[in-house]
Amino acid sequence: MADAILSFAVQKLGDFLIQEINLRLSLRDEVTWLRNELLFMQSFLKDAEQKQSGDQRIRQWVFEINSIANDAVAILETYILVYSGKGTSRLKACACICRKEKKFYNVAEEIQSLKQRIMDISRKRETYGITNINYDSGERPSDQVTTTTSYVDDQDYIFVGFQDVVQTLLAELLKAEPRRSVLSIYGMGGLGKTALARNLYNSPDILISFPIRAWIHVSQEYNTMDLLRYIIKSIQGCTKETLDLLERMTERDLKIYLRDLLKERKYLVVVDDLWQREAWESLKRAFPDGKNGSRVIITTRKEDVAERADDRGFVHKLRFLSQEESWDLFRRKLLDVQAMVPEMASLAKDMVEKCRGLPLAIVVLSGLLSYGKELNQWQKVKDHLWKYIKEDKSIKISNILSLSYNDLSTALKQCFLYFGIFPEDKVVKADDIIWLWMAEGFIPRGEERMEDVAEGFLNELIRRSLVQVVNTYWEKVTECKVHDLLRDLAIQKALEVNFFDINNPRKNLKSTSCIRHGIHSEGERYLSSLHLSNLKLRSIMFFDPYICNVFQHIDVFQHLYVLYLEISVDNKSIVPDAVGSLYHLKLLRLRGINDLPSSIGNLKNLQTLVVNSYSSFCQLPCETVDLINLRHLVARYTKPLVHISKLTSLQVLDGVACDQWKDVDPVDLVNLRELSMVRIKKSYSLNNISSLKKLSTLTLCCEDYESFPSLEFVNCCEKLQKLWLQGRIEELPHLFSNSITMMVLSFSRLTEDPMPILGMLPNLRKLKLEEAYEGKEIMCSDNSFSELEFLCLYGLWKLERWDLGTSAMPLIKGLGIHNCPNLKEIPERMKDVGLLI
Repeated sequence: MADAILSFAVQKLGDFLIQEINLRLSLRDEVTWLRNELLFMQSFLKDAEQKQSGDQRIRQWVFEINSIANDAVAILETYILVYSGKGTSRLKACACICRKEKKFYNVAEEIQSLKQRIMDISRKRETYGITNINYDSGERPSDQVTTTTSYVDDQDYIFVGFQDVVQTLLAELLKAEPRRSVLSIYGMGGLGKTALARNLYNSPDILISFPIRAWIHVSQEYNTMDLLRYIIKSIQGCTKETLDLLERMTERDLKIYLRDLLKERKYLVVVDDLWQREAWESLKRAFPDGKNGSRVIITTRKEDVAERADDRGFVHKLRFLSQEESWDLFRRKLLDVQAMVPEMASLAKDMVEKCRGLPLAIVVLSGLLSYGKELNQWQKVKDHLWKYIKEDKSIKISNILSLSYNDLSTALKQCFLYFGIFPEDKVVKADDIIWLWMAEGFIPRGEERMEDVAEGFLNELIRRSLVQVVNTYWEKVTECKVHDLLRDLAIQKALEVNFFDINNPRKNLKSTSCIRHGIHSEGERYLSSLHLSNLKLRSIMFFDPYICNVFQHIDVFQHLYVLYLEISVDNKSIVPDAVGSLYHLKLLRLRGINDLPSSIGNLKNLQTLVVNSYSSFCQLPCETVDLINLRHLVARYTKPLVHISKLTSLQVLDGVACDQWKDVDPVDLVNLRELSMVRIKKSYSLNNISSLKKLSTLTLCCEDYESFPSLEFVNCCEKLQKLWLQGRIEELPHLFSNSITMMVLSFSRLTEDPMPILGMLPNLRKLKLEEAYEGKEIMCSDNSFSELEFLCLYGLWKLERWDLGTSAMPLIKGLGIHNCPNLKEIPERMKDVGLLI
């Protein structure tokens, strides 16, 4: 882990020497010496990190190395800011720093101080016996990592052996009992309580029986008002009027509002990860008993919480897996079962047996062993685990988790630790975590796109069962999270190397020397404690929605790479011109912000700009097009960015309105892969989209009740793979690009059967028709849909007949039919196909 921090510093020092060609000779020599010393120290880190778990002194040595590396980067960035005058005028930059310091920032003096610290830790290295070691032939170098982006969705793995439990609990939820009742599932962490509840929640029988469903995570630290708001928004939607109303309500008002929303309706609510009876007591009054069979599912680790949730409720204690079930689960999660020779199987069975039937331990162990291809590597894992087995002859899950973490490459360790900075049970968007990793410098530059490499990192963490998938779409993970036991591990490891700090008054975690801060609560107190000693601060992530006046502290943010801000609707913050002085900023994510100043154009290093306004659209200044390194622009904005083609690095453009696009010449957007456009009207032309030669994902949404203009241009998008069209289509194009693999037609209201056209697409694997066709019959002729695997028909209200040719859809393996009340019968061959939720 420390190796990654040091590598980053060495790279920055090297870049500095190359870029600052006018650097005076004495300072150049100092920077060169510093770089070489850190490079030399890097060769000893492998031995130190292997020894530090058992020696506090060595752990401190590694900590000091990290601190020096971070300080070195901060010093050089301040030099660039002050002496080069980048991002602001030199006079302003000097004033910004001199205001709080007695003398001008002296880089040479700072490097001299670092030299002394390096000499001190060199002496300690010899005292502690830290040696320069090479990698064994069977060991993977720390900078080598699998970058494949393939992902296999296998969400059912946890239910090995639990099929009988699922059926029992489903029967309890669906029984003819009109009283609103509570079903409680309890057991220790890692048994699969949440996964079991999710399986019930998404069951087709539940979808049919409960028109209203909601899911909330409670966790140890909760806010009742936030939980109530979340339930209401998930049921009613998130219009600006709703958000404004909910933010003004008291807790009592919210409970009354939710009761009124639910009182005449049959609902299912999952209250996940409940720790305290008081939390349930504060919520349950909001769930009315309409005598219509409504249900609540609670998951908890505590027996007393489960037992006392409902005097007449159903309580289920989740059991451990049997030995046979454990082995079955292990094999299902192993990436290459065929490569497991008998000797390896014998070792694995011993280890699986010692997991004592705990699913989380088993899947993490399987993920760990999946990356060891040789018998001796599996033997090393067993030898390591056996050191920690106590009298009870079982392996502690913490030891398996730590071993899995230690097996990661340096880059993957950084990426995994980053999940720990998010609040407990936080569902993280895959794009967010990928773009954050890029901004932090975790993703190496090379021939592959950084986004593809980062997605490969995420998928590897998933395959190792260190990260859980929450949602997927179009064969990509869209949302993910970490189990709270793994989050605890990430926090523990992060604190050991000063990787990040969580500002949480209850746990009193606060380090002024740490370069990354996560603020989960009491953000105002945090801001009031900031001072110039925080100049090394590189990332700030605010998860406190009630924070305000963040930008009054802009002086302290001069080194920021990441500014991640979420605020509430009634707490609007004004972004000042001074934001343009944050020259090093690579990711700016703002929630609750309605407009940005023109100085945003100064942020030449910005890679990601995400603006989520609580009004429908935000104000982006025309200077946004000066962000020459911008790769991801996600914002619904009102002003047309007519020169948007200047953003030649742009990979993702999400939220542009069609009337802002119609005068754009996109020919220079040579790197754009994903485009999402809204407010399309029939009078506009979309033909210039065909100029986007690398476009692979296209989402187009019409204005309410509007029709699409001509869609013939789609046939010219040679690399288009994923297409979503939402809005009325008066005539479906007879030709689509042959490269399309996934398509959604939503609210198209076609009057002619679309299947003859769509069935000819040679690579189409997933198709969803949602209120897309108003006819009575669809016809899938012989040899059509030759590659189709998944088909969903939703809201085809008039559909009565489906004719399917004997050779059509030969590869179909998933079928979803919802709200097609007049469809009398599905083709015989489709009756054995798996159902899609």
